[in-house]
Amino acid sequence: MAEKAFLELSGISKQYPGVIANDHVSLAVKPGEIHALLGENGAGKSTLVKIIYGIIQSDEGEMFIEGNLYEPDRPFDARAMGIGMVFQHFSLFDALSVGENIALGIDKAAATGDLAAKITEISQQYGLPLNPAHIIGTLSVGERQRVEIVRCLLQNPRLLIMDEPTSVLTPQESEILFVTLRKLAAKGCSILYISHKLEEIRSLCDKATVLRNGKIVGTCDPKFETARSLAEMMIGTTLAQP
Repeated sequence: MAEKAFLELSGISKQYPGVIANDHVSLAVKPGEIHALLGENGAGKSTLVKIIYGIIQSDEGEMFIEGNLYEPDRPFDARAMGIGMVFQHFSLFDALSVGENIALGIDKAAATGDLAAKITEISQQYGLPLNPAHIIGTLSVGERQRVEIVRCLLQNPRLLIMDEPTSVLTPQESEILFVTLRKLAAKGCSILYISHKLEEIRSLCDKATVLRNGKIVGTCDPKFETARSLAEMMIGTTLAQP
């Protein structure tokens, strides 16, 4: 029997003046699956994940979590259903500590007890060491991303959305991130992963959904594709040999 999806989208559409950002998008993400969302800039990826995370609402279509209707009005609703998101642009206060930033960004239930001890434990468990007392302004870009990820992990996400997570990382930091994501997936957490780096998608992801002009134009197992074939799906034309 096929494994039941954790998250299912059916006919999701979103229109802005003069542009259809999402055009009847349907997809399913299984538990423990690292699922890539591919597409050129403007293909509709960011709009779709913002709908999933409750930042914006769709005009049409339905979403389901484990078969139950899911209608988030705000990110709080998404987090309550086990959905976390790490944005491309971090939302951290430079003058505050790691612990203070995390406390500000999580729901009250997750912030109870010894938060510093929880941060240390989770960060070490997933290979993302952090000192809760360090000031954000003194951290590298990679360490700041760890703060965002640990903030999500403290809320036991069942789906983690990553928006261009390696665009600001060194190759070594990217490798550390991939180890963490594989650990999460092995524990059953689904990951929805947006990236333009096709070799990265081929090595990391179990499935890829390709968007073009707001529509889904294909799904595949990226391990059986080349970077070239993925790029051709994204742009909808054969790449000329340089």
